[in-house]
Amino acid sequence: MKYPKIPVARSIVALCEAKGIHHVVISPGSRNAPLTNGFALNPNISTYSVVDERCAGFVALGMAQQLGKPVAVVCTSGSALLNYYPAISEAFYSDIPLVVISADRPVERIDIGDGQTIRQKNVFENHILYSANLHSELVLENEAVDKKLQQKQFESQKHNEREINLALNKAIEGKGPVHINVPFYEPLYELVEDVEVNPIQILPEVVERTYSENQLQAYADLWNKAKRKMVIVGVAKPNAVEQEFLDRLAEDESVIVFTETTSNVHHPKFFTRIDTVIGPIEKDENKEEMFEALQPDILLTFGGMIVSKKIKAFLRSYQPKHHWHIDTKKANNTFFCLNKHFETSENSFFTHFFPLTKEVESTYAQFWQEVRSRRQVRHDEYMDRIPYSDLKAMQAVVPRMPEGHILHLANSSTIRYAQLFKWKESLRIYCNRGTSGIDGSISTSVGAAMISNEPVLMITGDLSFFYDSNALWNNYIPKNFRIIILNNQGGGIFRILPGDKNSEIFDTYFETVHELNAKPVCDLHGFEYASASSSEEIEMRLNGFFDASEKPKVLEIFTPRKVNDEVLLEYFSFMKD
Repeated sequence: MKYPKIPVARSIVALCEAKGIHHVVISPGSRNAPLTNGFALNPNISTYSVVDERCAGFVALGMAQQLGKPVAVVCTSGSALLNYYPAISEAFYSDIPLVVISADRPVERIDIGDGQTIRQKNVFENHILYSANLHSELVLENEAVDKKLQQKQFESQKHNEREINLALNKAIEGKGPVHINVPFYEPLYELVEDVEVNPIQILPEVVERTYSENQLQAYADLWNKAKRKMVIVGVAKPNAVEQEFLDRLAEDESVIVFTETTSNVHHPKFFTRIDTVIGPIEKDENKEEMFEALQPDILLTFGGMIVSKKIKAFLRSYQPKHHWHIDTKKANNTFFCLNKHFETSENSFFTHFFPLTKEVESTYAQFWQEVRSRRQVRHDEYMDRIPYSDLKAMQAVVPRMPEGHILHLANSSTIRYAQLFKWKESLRIYCNRGTSGIDGSISTSVGAAMISNEPVLMITGDLSFFYDSNALWNNYIPKNFRIIILNNQGGGIFRILPGDKNSEIFDTYFETVHELNAKPVCDLHGFEYASASSSEEIEMRLNGFFDASEKPKVLEIFTPRKVNDEVLLEYFSFMKD
């Protein structure tokens, strides 16, 4: 077997393999040639070539999201590295293990006018769990005989091996992004045969904290006295929480459970559409009385980011006496009232907590279940009466989703429309809510499709699609990958925000009105393309859309540009009792 001649490149590849990193996304370049050759020549590592580094970062993120394990990205020196930053920030806030490995120039070549050279050391320091800045390893034509030079080579090698270990361990232990920056001297392309590669290994330590009865008793006492308890589940992986614990919460008459499209937890009594509860109250003449009735004594949260702005606004104004969050890593003070972080997994917490609790007589759950039932009736009535629009198009798509798919949702309007519908429980639903940006949504879904055994569907708006259309410049997209685009000719979400919507400034700088369609992009990248402009056409196009095909497919759904804001804003007024 052949290896790169530069020892530090061999160490990086060997330690990645030893720590279970078996997928590496590489963007082309020369300075990273030792890494590219090292990974590509390793039969135990799958490598993928993605030219656009911004896309490559999100492709790797989508892979790591599905695998639950670190995936590496490799790039050359210079500005190429900076294109990873959007994916790194998403990984940082979404707790996804992403290993960024960048080639660099030796330190004496920085800031002297060399090409393709920037200050790469600690470049991601505000959004990274660990930055490993390695030493250059000079490869001599003949083995060094000078003792001082030999000692210097030995020390550099051991420093590098330790830093690589610490970085990779941090990605595993801390579930987040790390950066390994490695400067290389030329020559870069030389290979050697069958050398010994045996870097020092420092094992990661993943220890889950548990809470004793004594530590939990005071909180159980509060729980047992509270007659109004609210549970909110943010972004969560499918099957992250044992169903028996979810059932226990659902059946407690003093508890209501709010979930979101991205929560991936299910029970018939869960409130799956938060905004259909909160939004109509905002329009109600008795809103203060209703919000006071909803205000919990205890708020228990778990999972990641929460999409709904309405629940955030409500709980910041009508605060619970106690807010507890369950997470092994962090707790966000989203509602400005957090007073306890249980640093453990949900399953561990409930295993030890529930035996200390008892049911409390309460009408809290029953009252809001009745409200939820009335809201469902109003929702159905409203959907029957509205004109063709984004909301009507989404209504046509939701029931036609096949069972068992992985569904990725773009940010902005797409995720917000999705929040108003009940989706099939067999779907596994994802969205980049760490930073909630439109950049990288398509690339993330492509990464998921490349690594998953199940078909992947991406639902996106037009701006998100065109912004990240380089995601389709990829030779590894499976034939069963599907994209549905809701094209309303601009950033329609801005039409529901305050401001003058009938001005050239609004059209140009906020909504960014356009007349683009996705067909040329699909033709360029070999995707089957179809379009629809009515509910009837959507239904017709979706018949067979998910059937096996020789190419991945795109369905572009065109909707009116100006009616969508009126339909959505009127929705919440219509929904009130």
